[in-house]
Amino acid sequence: MNKAKIENSLTVLLVSDLAKSQRYYEEALGCEVNEYWVVRDDFGLGFKLIQAENKQDVRPNKGAWNTYAYVQTQQDLDVLYAELQANGADIAAEPVVTEHEWGVWKEFSVQDPDGYIIGFGSGNKK
Repeated sequence: MNKAKIENSLTVLLVSDLAKSQRYYEEALGCEVNEYWVVRDDFGLGFKLIQAENKQDVRPNKGAWNTYAYVQTQQDLDVLYAELQANGADIAAEPVVTEHEWGVWKEFSVQDPDGYIIGFGSGNKK
């Protein structure tokens, strides 16, 4: 049976202040922002931000990422980290390297104004 190919996806986030969130994603994370979505790198990172009716509806995951993005190389990950840090992104977790039987994984994360955590990672095989 043939399967259709999914080109990309968006994470939908309810936010407490749409304009503030849009500014953060544009200025700190380098995303293109319009009335429909917030994207970077041709949907390599993509969100649909929706204004919550009540602040209580904004519910980031507890103890886990809300979105995780893969970066091609660890060198690119280092460049991305430096860029986001320079742009004023709220760094939730500094870069950490872990070793596995298959290779080395490096990751860091940022946090948006509502507490949503976005992880970024890249691996090198042995």
